[in-house]
Amino acid sequence: MHTLHPRIQSLLQQQEELYNRVNKPDARWNNGWFDRFVDPVLTKQHVPLSWRYDFNPQTNPLGMERLGVGAVFNAGAIEVDETVYVMARVEGNDRKSFFALASSPTGIDQFRFIDGPVVLPETDDPDINVYDMRLVQHQDGWIYGLFCTERKDPSAPAQDTSSAVAQCGIVRTKDLKHWERLPDFQSPSPQQRNVVLHPEFVNGKYAFYTRPQDGFIDTGKGGGIGWGLSDSMNPARVTHEEIIHSRAYHTVYEVKNGQGPAPLKTPNGWLHIAHGVRNCASGLRYVLYLFLTDLNNPAQLLRVPSGFFIAADFEERIGDLVNVAFCNGVIARQDGTVLIYYASCDTQLHVARTSIDQLVDFALNTPEDPLRTALCAQQRHNLWLSNQQFLSQ
Repeated sequence: MHTLHPRIQSLLQQQEELYNRVNKPDARWNNGWFDRFVDPVLTKQHVPLSWRYDFNPQTNPLGMERLGVGAVFNAGAIEVDETVYVMARVEGNDRKSFFALASSPTGIDQFRFIDGPVVLPETDDPDINVYDMRLVQHQDGWIYGLFCTERKDPSAPAQDTSSAVAQCGIVRTKDLKHWERLPDFQSPSPQQRNVVLHPEFVNGKYAFYTRPQDGFIDTGKGGGIGWGLSDSMNPARVTHEEIIHSRAYHTVYEVKNGQGPAPLKTPNGWLHIAHGVRNCASGLRYVLYLFLTDLNNPAQLLRVPSGFFIAADFEERIGDLVNVAFCNGVIARQDGTVLIYYASCDTQLHVARTSIDQLVDFALNTPEDPLRTALCAQQRHNLWLSNQQFLSQ
């Protein structure tokens, strides 16, 4: 039996305590929409030491970290046999992101990474960076993983080493262990971010939520959550995109918006969690909002409640970025509980616990945004008047 460096032994003990920590609801949030929890569910401290340290004292006599990790965030999620799995984005100190699968018996705590990092097959045009995988159990029997694949923009001038092209990479699996790489998603848009597969066939076709973009950062004249159909997943090809929810001036989705995870099927329609982005003094602020589409026609918008549903708050507001909440993973459990996995500031992963009933109530009964200050003020004034009449009875 080999002896580990004393510092590594101590770190392993600390990590085991972290894995077994019980996560409790945070009483600071009490709006009735969801429960937040005191601790994040995944952080860089959760990443196994065997992924970061060389345990061999011959090659690492000082017990130093060799491959550091800066953040764990933006995780897809799926439940299999009452075990919750999240496919996290792990970002190394080298700025490269990779995927890693973690599991939990509760979905709230006790998350542990499984085996080693996920090494995905490459296409003929290798990915330079990959991130933000959505996991979808599709009606066809496969589990699909859709993620952003980033490559250097070949049309950029030689001195430009930051311009990139973003597209959607696709893998599929039956067991969350063996991953088959399919051709990248194809569409009329120059760039694609936040492409999500609808979990059911629509008119016998595969349906996708897209975000067409003119550039890597700027949405340009595209902008909004798109919709398109494909005959196949191999390859997945959408020839026409229509925008089902657009950006709008002076809203939480003013600059850009995108589908989060695949929508949840409810008796009242498909419930969508999306992210909205606006400009503020500290940069781009990301929040999560909800909308509802028709059960029989998921591209038909039914309702968009006003404002955001989840925003980074308190300690969540600071990380590698500021004021960012992002979600690409949600699980609806058999008992009606819903677990929303959201990341704060591109740094760590959190969970919010709610229910189908709460989400549907929010979607149906939260007033929509009338888009003008006077009308918004009148909306609140009417609520106040209604409450005065109720209290006086």
